[in-house]
Amino acid sequence: MLAPFTSSILPATMRGVLLPGKSRVEFRDFPVPLPGPGQVLIRMRASSICGSDIRAIYREHLGHGPEGYQGVIGGHEPCGEIVQVGPGCHRFGVGDRVVIYHISGCGCCNDCHEGYLISCTSSQRAAHGWQRDGGHADFMLAEENTCIPLPEPLTYVDGALVACGFGTVYEALLRLEVSGLDRLLITGLGPVGLAAGLVARAMGVQTIIGLDVTPERLEMARQLGAVQHTLPFGEDALAQIHALTDGLGCETCLDCSGNGSARALALGAARRWGRVAFVGEGNRVDFDVSHLLIHKQITLHGSWVTSTKHMEDLVHLLVRWNLHPEVIVTHRFRLDQADAAYRTADEGRSGKVCIVMN
Repeated sequence: MLAPFTSSILPATMRGVLLPGKSRVEFRDFPVPLPGPGQVLIRMRASSICGSDIRAIYREHLGHGPEGYQGVIGGHEPCGEIVQVGPGCHRFGVGDRVVIYHISGCGCCNDCHEGYLISCTSSQRAAHGWQRDGGHADFMLAEENTCIPLPEPLTYVDGALVACGFGTVYEALLRLEVSGLDRLLITGLGPVGLAAGLVARAMGVQTIIGLDVTPERLEMARQLGAVQHTLPFGEDALAQIHALTDGLGCETCLDCSGNGSARALALGAARRWGRVAFVGEGNRVDFDVSHLLIHKQITLHGSWVTSTKHMEDLVHLLVRWNLHPEVIVTHRFRLDQADAAYRTADEGRSGKVCIVMN
């Protein structure tokens, strides 16, 4: 095997963060990995925390399926700079800034061919931070074909937020085919909901209604201009939505909360022939299918992350729109402060929480 090309002498070990469950963070030293064929070694510059990390790893290990945590270095929203290139790489070189699509697939199935590595069902599928080492470390090994160029003037923090949250909402909004003709309801104004409002506005949606139970997040959505109308979740929320939409409801609704009641509200708030998408993970929903779905002629989408193509499209659109995802970041921590970073994210009152490296 040819030796990988590197720009400088790298340390032999690195610090990484493990998530052993029960709301704990563990620091450990690891050898700096060597890239093999088709792989690159990335110096981490930013690695943000996702709600899925909190729900399915930090609090408790699900231990099965795509969210089965395998005791690896955490973090599936990585962004950084390539410092070593393995044999057979031909697109990227040392010094390139990249966002990492956080799942590697088999490369052979239809989903992989379409760029939806998230949906690969092969036993070879592995997600950073879940089944293979992620971005909460000084360095991370990735497949070259999962790297997306990070254009100027986007920052590393911008790129980390694209790696999951902003990519996820962009995909869902494409499925909903949003435009300036639509009114959009967003249920859940955490980091994903905030991202949805900002991207939808850039895509031309003029009227965006945001709903949440947390006053801090409602206020942040207003200040960022992610929504035009904010509503607290409550018994009269549906009536207020109808009052804002001439009694018709919204043409498009996007649930970012993962809450069953909010999902049912999204279906109830959609106008006839409306389109609804669920991206918030976890929990269940129970609703009257005939009344809320069939008789209203609703189109309901389940949308999971995005494709490599759409992620690459998105970073260029963000530059065109002059939209920096990092505007939703309220807390930044160093890698050695990862424990505090996870505690802050777990409180559920902040915007995005990001671990930033030098």
